Amino acid sequence: MMKLPRVECPKCRRPTAVAPMAGSLTKGHLWRHDDPGARRDPDGSLVSCSESLSIVDLPEVGRQMEFEVEAPDPATDDEPEPMALF
Repeated sequence: MMKLPRVECPKCRRPTAVAPMAGSLTKGHLWRHDDPGARRDPDGSLVSCSESLSIVDLPEVGRQMEFEVEAPDPATDDEPEPMALF
């Protein structure tokens, strides 16, 4: 499960998820969200905040994921057996 960072919407001030934008480490798109003051149209349809999908600064600059991998010690590890490909 991936958790998206949240930022305050510039219009309605609600904490809203922001998805990273392709090609940018510092910008993202606000997810669609309802404006608390105008939840529905007269016909009952939901109304999104006008700032939904707008481009905002990410709260934390994107960074490369890091993995801890133990490197084999050639002095103590046995030589691995070659594997047949076919």
